[in-house]
Amino acid sequence: MRSRASHLRALLSRALAPGLAPPPARALPQITGPGASRFGAAFLGRARFFSADASTAAQGGSKPPAAAAATGGDRGGDGQSGKSDQADAGKSVRGGPVSWLSFLLLLVTGGGIIVYYDKEKKRHIEELKNRTSAVKPGQSVGTPAIGGPFKLLNHEGKPVTEKDFLGKWTLLYFGFTHCPDICPDELQKMAAAIDKIKEKAKLDIVPVFITVDPERDTVEQVRDYVKEFHPDLVGLTGTTDEIRKVARAYRVYYMKTEEEGSDYLVDHSIVMYLMNPKMEFVKFYGKNYDTDSLADGIIKEIKEHK
Repeated sequence: MRSRASHLRALLSRALAPGLAPPPARALPQITGPGASRFGAAFLGRARFFSADASTAAQGGSKPPAAAAATGGDRGGDGQSGKSDQADAGKSVRGGPVSWLSFLLLLVTGGGIIVYYDKEKKRHIEELKNRTSAVKPGQSVGTPAIGGPFKLLNHEGKPVTEKDFLGKWTLLYFGFTHCPDICPDELQKMAAAIDKIKEKAKLDIVPVFITVDPERDTVEQVRDYVKEFHPDLVGLTGTTDEIRKVARAYRVYYMKTEEEGSDYLVDHSIVMYLMNPKMEFVKFYGKNYDTDSLADGIIKEIKEHK
């Protein structure tokens, strides 16, 4: 009995030892002999139970801490990774595709605007070229569309048209008889230049004065006015409509200014027009020409046209 009890204690000590792995339950001897007491049988049963629990605990505790940490870390990492993936997904939805889509739409819209503007610009330039290259009937290529038919009264009250000046070189000036200084100066320069041209080149030029103030410049008023400058100076007047048409044909600007009752001035272009014997425009001369340069310029143009 004592030897058996000692054997049982040894087995139990081995089973419960913390540093040793317990043997499997089947390693315990089966004490079922006739000499085993009830106490021994119960003790052996408890020893098997404790041995199984200890074996399970030992196996469970034998798992390396690093593995447990790795497992815990994996779980924690999985949680953080899940959150990170969700955040990245949110960012990809909010930042990536939307931003690139906006940039693409901006590029497409900007490119479309640039292409449209370029086409419109080219079309506008083409229209301007077509307008400037269009030639009106009766106008030679490269000649400005200045001049045209008119019907007025001369300073003697006789009807006059552009056909009455065919076959002669003509110098036209638009002004008005109540002009205080510019018109008298320009008409004096015209008269002096015509005399100089006749003297130097033996050429006859017909000087013509056309009023831009038909309301006050009657036939009588114009007759008295032109006599003061040159005997060959032809004065022309007409109705308001007729004067407007001839001024538009020769691209002449005029407008009333400083009106006080019947006393007013007329602002107008200060230009002389040289017309060839076909009553076609050749060249215009501004206020910057003096008598000599005007005479020499007209002589040069006439010689080049012969």
